[in-house]
Amino acid sequence: MSTETPTFRHIAVVAHPKLEDAIQESQEIVTRLQAGGCYAHYCLLYDEGLIHRIKSGDFDLLIALGGDGTMLRAGHLCGPYSLPILGINMGRFGFLMEIRQKQWQEVLPRLLEGDFWLERRMMLSAQLFRGSASLGKWDVLNEVVVGRGQVVRPVHLVAEVDGRILTTYVADALIASTPTGSTAYALAAGGPILPPEMRTILLVPVAPHLSIDRAIVLAEGSSVSITIHTDHLAVVCVDGQTPLDVKDGDRIDVRASEHFVQFVRFQDPGYFYRNLTPHMEQNPSTGNYR
Repeated sequence: MSTETPTFRHIAVVAHPKLEDAIQESQEIVTRLQAGGCYAHYCLLYDEGLIHRIKSGDFDLLIALGGDGTMLRAGHLCGPYSLPILGINMGRFGFLMEIRQKQWQEVLPRLLEGDFWLERRMMLSAQLFRGSASLGKWDVLNEVVVGRGQVVRPVHLVAEVDGRILTTYVADALIASTPTGSTAYALAAGGPILPPEMRTILLVPVAPHLSIDRAIVLAEGSSVSITIHTDHLAVVCVDGQTPLDVKDGDRIDVRASEHFVQFVRFQDPGYFYRNLTPHMEQNPSTGNYR
């Protein structure tokens, strides 16, 4: 338990709008929290009013019910405002989630008693440029992906680290990932698994052709710029959101963000390695449950 454990009394409980079980469980949690003397507010994950209230500082905790996609969305909302998140798994995989469905009934008293700790995870700041004009800026929890669009031909991606040329990748895509994202798309592309407490950027090429085919872990504090060279459609995708079309010469700059995502944890700090093997051996998307 953290020596600076906060007291949570104003709590937002949010559910993925397409998960009926999550909606029902959320309402039960709100009732239990209110009975424990908390101000608890239920809403759906994409509610505009929720965004406004988080920005206004109305809550000191957000409880999110859903899957890892729900946690990514919660991280985007809460990270810039230092609002801690407790994840309850209602999805298939739940790599980022802390507790299982229905387990909240036994864990909730520990939350109200302050028997937990806060895990800080690095975010990335990514900004897309066309010439000197900025086309968008994002806080990122998992990864930034720059790659080809629908045309099945590689793109040329010039990667610079701290202003110096690293290499030109000829590949389907290049992933710039956080340690959190090292167990997501970067892992599927053959990258290493990084401890979540690290503050470094992982570069992983996807299907590279006659270019560097190994993942690279950058030094802490390094930044990377990726310039796209292509004569066909290419895209940038941030944390699995809707891809943005990019043109020849566009550049995306990626660095460590000043923001963190804070996850509420009840397990001891060694949980990551203890849970790693079961997660790897029981990927529910394959249907091979044990």
